[in-house]
Amino acid sequence: MAIIGGGIVGTCAAYFLNQLEPNASVQITLFDSKNGQATKAAAGIISPWLSKRRNQHWYHLARDGATVVKELATATNMDGLTYANNGTIITRKNIEQVQELEQLAYNRKQTAPLMGEIQVLQPEEIKQALPMLTKMTTPGLFISGGSWIDGNRFCQHLLSKCPLIQLRSEKVDLVDDHHLQTKQGVQRFDQIILATGAWTKKVLSSVHVQADIRPQKGQLIEIKLPHATKANCPVLMPESEYDFIPVATNRLIIGATHEDHSGFDLSETETATARLLQTASHLVAGISLENVILKRVGTRAYTSDYGPFVGQVPGHPDLLVGTGLGSSGLTTGPLVGQLLARLALGQSVDLEYYSKPITNYLRSA
Repeated sequence: MAIIGGGIVGTCAAYFLNQLEPNASVQITLFDSKNGQATKAAAGIISPWLSKRRNQHWYHLARDGATVVKELATATNMDGLTYANNGTIITRKNIEQVQELEQLAYNRKQTAPLMGEIQVLQPEEIKQALPMLTKMTTPGLFISGGSWIDGNRFCQHLLSKCPLIQLRSEKVDLVDDHHLQTKQGVQRFDQIILATGAWTKKVLSSVHVQADIRPQKGQLIEIKLPHATKANCPVLMPESEYDFIPVATNRLIIGATHEDHSGFDLSETETATARLLQTASHLVAGISLENVILKRVGTRAYTSDYGPFVGQVPGHPDLLVGTGLGSSGLTTGPLVGQLLARLALGQSVDLEYYSKPITNYLRSA
């Protein structure tokens, strides 16, 4: 069996295949070129429960995906730079909006116990939780179950737990349902999992399948704070701003941007950096370009209706695909990988619960 793509979906598919078939009855080769991969560039907040998206398939995938993330982190003993469960604070303009959010949280918690503690916070209480936010003036809601992960470290950690998986750092091309063009020539595989993200449209064109997938560029920055603060701070999701992820006592990630017209361009831009830095300066005093110590750029995959999809490629039962995850990839990707692994092994999965019909996104060209 082959997996194309070593991002969050491909890595988790490989990990779960290794777990579900520990006796190596299925030989797995993971191909990964890493170029432009969204996961490699991403640090993401795992806190989907208060989203107001109307797509219930997405919500089910994100809610249950958050559970899979925590289970993986616990089962494999991830360190604090890879996964941290310190809670999430979501801010709103006024206390009435926060109270409305609080009611939604209690309603959602009935089917999402992982949310944990729910607490309304005044601006001064938010400053106590996040001391670097010296300019905070709005209230928020604290959800103790919120966490964050570093996408690249997450994948590398999982792969270290899969000694039977053959890893090959190379770009491959899909020839047909069972063959890949590799550096070693054309190779045959019984099944092929496509975890190719924004590149899925190009990959499937070789088997005359048209995919509703477009690329979106995302950039984030990491800044060094003027003064060190306390450890184990929650992440912050400010209204109408980019997210804040404290990754150490003196380091803070801001992002990421959503750039729809940059295609597969991976160049860092001064415009994106300026927007992200502006968000930081709204809440953190004394921040300038000199505080930026790292920039990351990746390419996300989106569908026209922003819904992820997973399943067999229509007319090609031995080609399995999961993509369209967008900015929720680090939350939904592990579950998509698990679903693909179970499909590959012929196990029963309830795809209708997590995805609209795959024919909404794939059709014969």
